[in-house]
Amino acid sequence: MSDKIAEENHVIWEIEYCAPPAVLRYCKKCGKKEEYLCSGEFRVNAQQKNLDIWLIYKCNHCNTTWNSAIYSRVSTQKLGADLLKRFYKNDESLAIQYAMDLSLLHRNGVEAKMPEYTIIGEDVSLEKTVNIKIQSKYRLPLKISAILRKKLGITQRELEELISSNRIWSSTGQDIRKCRLSSQETTITISNGTKRN
Repeated sequence: MSDKIAEENHVIWEIEYCAPPAVLRYCKKCGKKEEYLCSGEFRVNAQQKNLDIWLIYKCNHCNTTWNSAIYSRVSTQKLGADLLKRFYKNDESLAIQYAMDLSLLHRNGVEAKMPEYTIIGEDVSLEKTVNIKIQSKYRLPLKISAILRKKLGITQRELEELISSNRIWSSTGQDIRKCRLSSQETTITISNGTKRN
């Protein structure tokens, strides 16, 4: 979809990730830390009336597998028939949901590598006043400043000048220099040269 200059005062930018985060962990076969990629497949083991469920990752270099624990000793009743069926069928959207869960990856003791992303939405002009809602389906801690630089096509220095001159700010009071898109939605205001009070 080609971007166009926004004519309205309100614009939505949607962050879309090119792939789930790769994880970094030591690979015994490679003898060093390597990237592991989500395979999109689950492993389900039955332990009497309980289940252990993992999301399978593969070393990007040698295909050695590593299992990211999702559930341990969980009852089938607690999961429900529909969710269990999705695990057994390697449901793609379910695999992405867990692969995008950084808290789950951290609980499994691995480091997540931020994936590439695109910003879907209208281009805006710095000559117009506009409110930009930045949102994402997933809670990955992207820097708001990086999103702004990428979409506006400006340098770090140019962004700093806009912030310092009060021509761009977070409508929710966040520090644009430091805040991240971890709360799923952030609203930014760009002024057309008139400083805010």
